[in-house]
Amino acid sequence: MSTNYPAPRELFSLDGEVAVITGGGRGIGEGIARTLAAAGAKVVVAARRADEIEAVAATIRADGGDAIAVVTDVTDDAAVDALARAAMDAYGSLSIWVNNAGGSSARLPLTELSRTDWDHCIALNQTAVWIGITTAARYMTTGSIINISSGAGTGPVPGSGHYGAAKAAVNSLTQTASAELAPRIRVNGVAPGAVPTEIFMKALGIENDADLAAAESKWNIPMQRFGTPLDMGAAVLFLCSPGASWITGETLRVGGGAKPR
Repeated sequence: MSTNYPAPRELFSLDGEVAVITGGGRGIGEGIARTLAAAGAKVVVAARRADEIEAVAATIRADGGDAIAVVTDVTDDAAVDALARAAMDAYGSLSIWVNNAGGSSARLPLTELSRTDWDHCIALNQTAVWIGITTAARYMTTGSIINISSGAGTGPVPGSGHYGAAKAAVNSLTQTASAELAPRIRVNGVAPGAVPTEIFMKALGIENDADLAAAESKWNIPMQRFGTPLDMGAAVLFLCSPGASWITGETLRVGGGAKPR
């Protein structure tokens, strides 16, 4: 059997694709949005803070890409449906959906965690992913869904058990959705390691560059540095590109070689 091998730039090109990225106003979400735009996708940047997503969309346009910003509460079914419709209205199709919005700044043992903190964490990190998956599936003909998980979903995380439980559920949702939506839609996940986002630094009490450098030296990461939004964007690009066309139901750990904690 003869196989034609395309050039690498074709394997990882997103020309003609339309991508929605939730939580796209900063940190990992911004990195994903800018990376997918640089690969040729038209990008819809979504989050609750209008100023942040407008700034990301403006940066993408200034770099020669195509992007719009849509204010969205990912825990609201109607708002997420409106997000999908905004993508369709602006670009006529939808083929990539990245469930990135999430996080939790509360660090408490399970026995000290309030019901309010538990409910908020599950709504944002688990239920919102389900909403995103099912909404994307309604509007996509074919495409790729990427769920941003965490190493916290694969083992004990004292002080963040609520967050770990939600991310373990995300891993399960990724596997089940990949089976239910195949072959029309591929569903994969990315589990970031230590990336110094605003939520990460708040949770660890990091207030300045000196604190960040000290934390980095104590983290014992084999690659000897924290991750960056670009590292996560590159992983997402791979999973939603033609080069990953036979990959579904997988969660890719991107953590510099460090074990999840």
